[in-house]
Amino acid sequence: MALVKVSITNRQKKVKLPSGLRLLVRRACNAVLTAEKFAGPAEVSVTFVDNEQIQELNAEYRGKDISTDVLSFPLGENGKFDKNRETGAYVLGDVVISAEKAVLQAEIYGHSLQREIAFLTVHSMLHILGYDHVAGGMEQVRMREKEEAIMLQLGLPRDASYVSEE
Repeated sequence: MALVKVSITNRQKKVKLPSGLRLLVRRACNAVLTAEKFAGPAEVSVTFVDNEQIQELNAEYRGKDISTDVLSFPLGENGKFDKNRETGAYVLGDVVISAEKAVLQAEIYGHSLQREIAFLTVHSMLHILGYDHVAGGMEQVRMREKEEAIMLQLGLPRDASYVSEE
């Protein structure tokens, strides 16, 4: 099992993050690496921002001037990551989560903020490891199956209230 060091930073003040969230984010990162049989120690950073901050990042790095729920910044390519010379750990990348968007989506989907944050973390970690859903098709199906299997492992399965009733 890979040992992952997760650096968590809160750069927003609009949402009070629940206690225990840091532990949940660490568990989600570890669950992804375990499910993917990632060998060796790893490092990843997770930063919470507000909608305005994530919109700026989305515009700068993806050319999309809209807010989004999560952004992934992998630091590796084709499953190869550099090692931190001081720690010997693979440096995987950065996860940026909009706390505001997470609250909104938790309300829309009828589940807890904790489940939404865990899902966004799992989703982003899979992107960092090379999974993609943007083109649709089997890649999207494969990624969704991985997400749900890991969420089940975390004890946060999707339930009937996950779909919006609007």
